[in-house]
Amino acid sequence: MSTGRREEIAAGLARVERRIAEACAAAGRARDEVTLIAVSKTYPASDVRLLSGLGVRDIGENRDQEAAAKAGECADLPVRWHFIGQLQTNKVRSVVSYADVIHSVDRPRLAAALGRAAVAAGRRVTCLVQVALDDDPGRGGVTPEAVPALADAVAGEEGLELGGVMAVAPLGADPAPAFARLREVAEALRGAHPGAVMISAGMSGDLAEAVAHGATHVRVGTALLGRRTPFVR
Repeated sequence: MSTGRREEIAAGLARVERRIAEACAAAGRARDEVTLIAVSKTYPASDVRLLSGLGVRDIGENRDQEAAAKAGECADLPVRWHFIGQLQTNKVRSVVSYADVIHSVDRPRLAAALGRAAVAAGRRVTCLVQVALDDDPGRGGVTPEAVPALADAVAGEEGLELGGVMAVAPLGADPAPAFARLREVAEALRGAHPGAVMISAGMSGDLAEAVAHGATHVRVGTALLGRRTPFVR
C-alpha cells in the first residue's frame, strides 16, 4: 500500500476535519455533533483501508455494484457503510446486505422493499427520507410536504429504523436557504418521530453552510480523497 497515498489522504482528512471544526465553532456547536462520511465512490478498497487506519468510521457509496464489492473486501474493518445514491428496487437485497444507513429513500414502494429485504436478512437498517430542495427530478427526493407520509411508511416497516432526512443543495444556488429549509423539515419530523435526529447534508463545497443549519452528517469525497484518476472495477 502506497505510503504516499496514505500521506495524501491524511492531509486531506486533516484539512476537512479543520473545516468541520471551524464550522462547528462558528455555529456554536460541539465538534462531536457532526459525523464525517468519507465518500469513496470511484476509489479503491485500499483507500477505505487507509481511511479506516486514520480513524474514519463512516464510509459512503452511491453505486451498489461498486459498494457491494468494496464492502466485501473490507468486511474486517470497523466501519459503517452508508448508501447515498439513488436506489432501484432490484438492488435492494444487495444494498441491505451491507449498508448500515440508506440515505436515499424517496418513495413508499422503496421503503416497503427495503423493509422486506431487511427482515429477510435478519437486519435492521437505518433509513433517511431524501428531501428534494429543487425542481430537478433526476436528483431524487420527495417534496418537503410529502416527507411526513413517507417517514411514517419507513417507521412502519419492521426491518427499518427512521433516522431522519437527507438532501443535496440545489446546483448553482446559495446552499444556505436550502439547508435552512431542510432544518425546518427535520424539526417538524422530530415532532412526530423524536428519534429521527439525523440531518445528512453538505458535501465538499458546502459543508460549512450545512453545519450552520444543523447537519449531523456531512458527505465528503473530493476534498478528502482528491481529484485523481478514479478507480474502475
